[in-house]
Order: sequence, then C-alpha cells, then structure tokens
Amino acid sequence: MDIEQRMAIVTRNAEELVTEEELRELLSKKGTPRAYIGFEPSGLVHLGWALVTSKIRDLADAGFETIIFWADWHAYINDKLGGDLENIRICAGYMEDCFVALGVPKDKVNFVYASEILSDIEYWEKVIKVAKATTLSRVKRAMTIMGRSEDEAEVDFSKLIYPILQATDIFCMDIDLAYAGIDQRRAHMLARDAAEKLGWKKPVALHTPLIPGLKGGDRMNPAAAKMSKSDPGSSINIHDDDDAVKNKIKKAFCPPEKEKEDENPVLMLCRYIIFPRLGKMDVSRPEKFGGDISFSCYEDMAGAYFSGSLFPLDLKNGVADSLIMILGPVREYFQRNPENYAAMKKIFESADKLR
Repeated sequence: MDIEQRMAIVTRNAEELVTEEELRELLSKKGTPRAYIGFEPSGLVHLGWALVTSKIRDLADAGFETIIFWADWHAYINDKLGGDLENIRICAGYMEDCFVALGVPKDKVNFVYASEILSDIEYWEKVIKVAKATTLSRVKRAMTIMGRSEDEAEVDFSKLIYPILQATDIFCMDIDLAYAGIDQRRAHMLARDAAEKLGWKKPVALHTPLIPGLKGGDRMNPAAAKMSKSDPGSSINIHDDDDAVKNKIKKAFCPPEKEKEDENPVLMLCRYIIFPRLGKMDVSRPEKFGGDISFSCYEDMAGAYFSGSLFPLDLKNGVADSLIMILGPVREYFQRNPENYAAMKKIFESADKLR
C-alpha cells in the first residue's frame, strides 16, 4: 500500500487533519507509526461509537499501531460513575467488549490504562514541563474536552490538571497521531503547542465529526448537541432492541432543507455509519410511493431526499432497518459474552446518581 492510499484510509470521513503535510511525512518515514484515542470509562455506549470504531479500523488498516487508552484516573477527576475507580475500571472492561462487538480488530489494537503509566515518575516530570509551557487561561479554555465550561474550573482544583494530563499521555506513550472526535481538538492543540515550546515530537491530530443527537444538532456548538448517553431520548444505545431503534428514529429531527444537512441526525447516521458499514441503504416503501429503492452511496440518497423524491418517513424507515442490521452482531456478541455488560447494569441499578 503506497502513501497516498494510506492517507486516503486515514482521512476518510474525517472532519479535520492537523496537518496533511505532517501526516504524509510521518507515513513516508515510519512504517508503523503509533496512534491513540483516549476514553473516559463512564457509562453505556451509544451508536456514535460506530464511527469511532470504523476510524480505529482504518488506522489499523493503514499500518498504525493503535492504542485505545482507558483514562481511568481522568474519569475519576471528572466525577464519572460517582468517582468510584473500581466502577470506572469495570466500565472499561465493558467498553472493551463494545469495541470488539462493533468490529475493532482486537489483535491489531492495544488497550492501555492510564493507571499503568501514571505510576512512572517520568510521567509526572512531563506533567510539570507541559504545565510550565501552558498558560492557565489556555488550560481553562480546554476544559470543554471534559464536557465542562471554563467556569467549572472552580469546582475543584483537579479539574485544572485534566487537560495537562491528556497532553502528557500523548508524550509518555510516544504517540505520532492523536485521534478523537472534534470535541477533543483543544487538548490536541494544547499538546502540539507544548511540544513546539519544549522541543518534543509534535503529534499529528485527526478529528472525526460528532454525530448529532436525535433531537437535532447545532453547527455553532456541535459538542453540546452531540449524541450522548446522558440523554437517552437523544441517542441510540447499542443495546437498544429493534422497537426502541424504530421508535427513536421515527421521532428524530429530520429537516428537509439542504442548508441544515449537518444538523440532521438521520442523514448524519447515513453518511458516517450506514454507508461506510453496509455500502448501501435499502428503503422499503409502498408501490404507490415508488416502491422499494436502494442507494449505493450517501450522495445519491441525500440528493433524492432534498429533491423530495424520498420522503422523511421512508428515509427514517430505511435508516432504522439499516441500524438494526448493524446492531445485530453487537447483540449476538453480548449474548455470548454477557459478564461485563451485566456488571455495568448492576452498577447503574445500585446507584441512582451514577451517570
């Protein structure tokens, strides 16, 4: 596979690459570069992860050694799962199952816990150096990576450490490419800026878009409108049964205007999940409305929708059927491997305050 083919695989369905020149140089000089994506173990997994798992597969296919980083201490700082580290680590085991169920090749990725690298004194030496290279105002601006506002820095001091830890993770694992959703951009830019000041290797940053919640997106604030497990009515849980998927998609925001395409969760599910995974979308409809139709690419389907030849209800039915098909293997995986999911459900059943 040549460099241009690898570039195409890495960048497909990406929203931002910082920078193209740096990625091309990396691929030309290093046969097996190292990539990572970090996660707070914090709850049940929603369908937005299907986009992430596809990109992790892309990185593996493009020859990257890919690390999935369980940010257990970061989740503790961010008060996830009641700040209980045992529950957080149980959740990491469950999330690892979710990755495998959604198609991540387990033999091509490494799962690493933050607690494995935080015990090294060299890590904390780097924390101090990154902190010295970063202003307080920049750290506070980066708190959006935690799903928190700048004002929430006053909640407790540990919140201010979080962005510095996230940048330090990249340096301590010798990461060449940092991947995440676009909501993590500020952490990656903080790391790149610190690397330049400290004379360290500057990571390439790769960002994929956020799937908007079913209630609708907001191009001016995509992080606030993203699909989130904290709002069950606005997200599809990967464990939802067929009826739940159909009911949620039926109620989803689906405007017919072309200028609102990026805010339309039904279309974004088609663009970033259905077509990349299935390669097509079949729509069943009565003969009087044109009969069954199949689309082989997103552009043709979107064109039919915006022209009015594909009605919103028909589009939603096709999307629901496609998502049920995609989630079928997930359901089968957890029927064969129920332990970690059962442990997560037990955590939620035993404590109403857990998120």
